[in-house]
Amino acid sequence: MSILWLRVALAFYGVGLLYALVALSRTSDLLTKIALHAAYLGMVFHLVSLVEAVRLTGQLTLASVHNSESLLGFLIMMVFMLAYLIYKTTSPGIIVFPVVFLLVFVAATGQQPFLFMTEGIRKGWLFAHIALIFTGYAALILSFGASLLYLIQERGLKSKRSSSLLSRLPALEVIDEIGYRSLLLGFPFMTLGLIAGVVVAESAYGRLDIFDPKILLSLLMWAVYMVMLYTRWNAGWRGRRAAYLSAGVFVAAVVAWAANYFSTIHRFVQS
Repeated sequence: MSILWLRVALAFYGVGLLYALVALSRTSDLLTKIALHAAYLGMVFHLVSLVEAVRLTGQLTLASVHNSESLLGFLIMMVFMLAYLIYKTTSPGIIVFPVVFLLVFVAATGQQPFLFMTEGIRKGWLFAHIALIFTGYAALILSFGASLLYLIQERGLKSKRSSSLLSRLPALEVIDEIGYRSLLLGFPFMTLGLIAGVVVAESAYGRLDIFDPKILLSLLMWAVYMVMLYTRWNAGWRGRRAAYLSAGVFVAAVVAWAANYFSTIHRFVQS
């Protein structure tokens, strides 16, 4: 039943994807409302899918590629909805909805029975590691989406061109704040997730291989993340420079994610 509920959620997320495509060319308040309510329903069925999978397996966490993509998609939607409740704008959905749809589509079309890892699961450290890291990734994706929208809005304003997309975007200050607060939200989760990962590695392997591709790139990504926040706090970087830096942090996170497939001690189980 878990895969069934996930596919139902995918159908509702498809409405969000349609919203994202339409929003690029014209304004539709009706579709915006429909997409928002569809996203709510999608999250409900998505949560049911995750809970059902946990109930069937009796475990709290997972380690397969497809299951991880499902969880990441759900967390991205949670962060997006949090931003919507605060700022009352669905504009980041232009980026978020396609990303979530793709993640859930891959999970819903290729998911196999849940596969699990070592003793770290029973201790709860692996669950903490995955949940915290993925929440950090979700916040980064929202920040990246806000950064892209900022650059689009700024360019449109400077060129004095009008379009339906630009007319729907909030003020530059609001977009910049969404990106900044998303970074602030993601950093502690990412930091704590890395610490939990160190505990899991020490427990499972008795050592921490700093030169393993996944570990090395994750640490570099964290360093780039910290530099980004430092420049905003102390150098007062805002606007375009901050948007470029936010995009850079996102790229570093994607590279660190891809390293899962090359790591010797940190690798998703292929499902």
